[in-house]
Amino acid sequence: MKFRSQRVAYLFFATSMLLFLLQIVFGFIMGFAHMGFDVLHDYIPFNAARTSHLNLLVVWLLCGFMGAAYYIVPEEADRELYSEKLAVVQWAALVIVAVTALIGFQFGWWEGRKFLEIPRPLDYLVVIDVLLFIFNVGMTAWNGKRFTTTSIVLLLGLTAAALLYLPGMITFDSQVIDSYFRWWVVHLWVEGVWELIMGAIMAFLLIKLTGIDREVIEKWLYVIVGFTFLSGILGTGHHYYYIGTPEYWLWIGGIFSALEPLAFLGMALYAVTMARRGGMNHPNRVALFWTVGCGVMSFVGAGFLGFAHTLPQVNLWTHGTIITAMHGHMAFWGAYVMVVLAMITYALPQMTGRKLFDGWMPEWAFWICNIGMLGMTGAFAVAGIAQVYMERKIGMDFLAVQEAVEVHFGGVVLAACLLTVGVLMFVFNFIQYGLPNDEAVAGS
Repeated sequence: MKFRSQRVAYLFFATSMLLFLLQIVFGFIMGFAHMGFDVLHDYIPFNAARTSHLNLLVVWLLCGFMGAAYYIVPEEADRELYSEKLAVVQWAALVIVAVTALIGFQFGWWEGRKFLEIPRPLDYLVVIDVLLFIFNVGMTAWNGKRFTTTSIVLLLGLTAAALLYLPGMITFDSQVIDSYFRWWVVHLWVEGVWELIMGAIMAFLLIKLTGIDREVIEKWLYVIVGFTFLSGILGTGHHYYYIGTPEYWLWIGGIFSALEPLAFLGMALYAVTMARRGGMNHPNRVALFWTVGCGVMSFVGAGFLGFAHTLPQVNLWTHGTIITAMHGHMAFWGAYVMVVLAMITYALPQMTGRKLFDGWMPEWAFWICNIGMLGMTGAFAVAGIAQVYMERKIGMDFLAVQEAVEVHFGGVVLAACLLTVGVLMFVFNFIQYGLPNDEAVAGS
């Protein structure tokens, strides 16, 4: 690593790995419940497991993004982090909020608004924590020796994500209006500003891993940012089809949702093209695998599978079914999980000075994880299609349909086991690297 203060990223990366494992645990609880083995219901009800699973996903990804920013921004600004101590305080505050929320969920302490369940007192602490983070990385960039497109897009995405959290803190008596603004947070995060964060991290990694000129890579980044804002903002309309909003959202949501895959196709072409031009000969080949894989799998999950069920004529049948879980799992995996794992894979050797990326384990972890996720996506698809036909087409009772599709969740759980093996291999390799080493600082 270039600067000693970049080592603070390790705290966020380690925390994100722990929370990722916890998320998987709650995923298994839900998977077995869907198979009819809800033996933990008296201790962890399904709604508590679901809330924990979803919110852990958001928190550990944000933790990974923060770690990436604490590593990238000093290097892009060509100076030490503004305050390493403030970063540690901010990390500790984030952990306290996350642990408190997770425990609270098990005792029914939440708002009850889907995807925004975190209790209101913790909302304010989240805002304070994120403001500390934005201040720290913002001052680092402001006082830096240079401004780069990569760092500007990263900071823009992170700042916009913080601002878009605020509409989720406003509540309305009308369920329609409340849902209308709630999607400003959920959709505009995952299909808007998070794509900026993803694009910036990918740009940084491709610059480092391919040797392609920065100017060439960052020109592609401008194109991706443009497509993201063109399609993602009005693409929010595909959440407004059947919640009581005006009929014109069917047209707006349908048209702009159909354009959203273009942004992800651009990312896939961007990653593959830059990697091929660079010759795929960087020593840390597995980091390049995760980076290029992010571009490809995000197109499959977020782009293609998203498009496959967000057209109004299709969404009429698939809305709120297991088809949504099929799209969601692959989309989050491809677009955001893989880019965080790519960043960790690149940064760990730089922070510790240990080159542990050459062995069989890191590459096997990559392939096993992705095969497992593809298997889960396929199993969710089969269960979802069966559900849509039985429940929406021929009118079977909801609970009868859930019982009928239990067998398909056996496939989901088996694929999840394979995914978990890959994740455990990744985490074990993470542990092998050990703690950041001051001797790894360039020129020390």
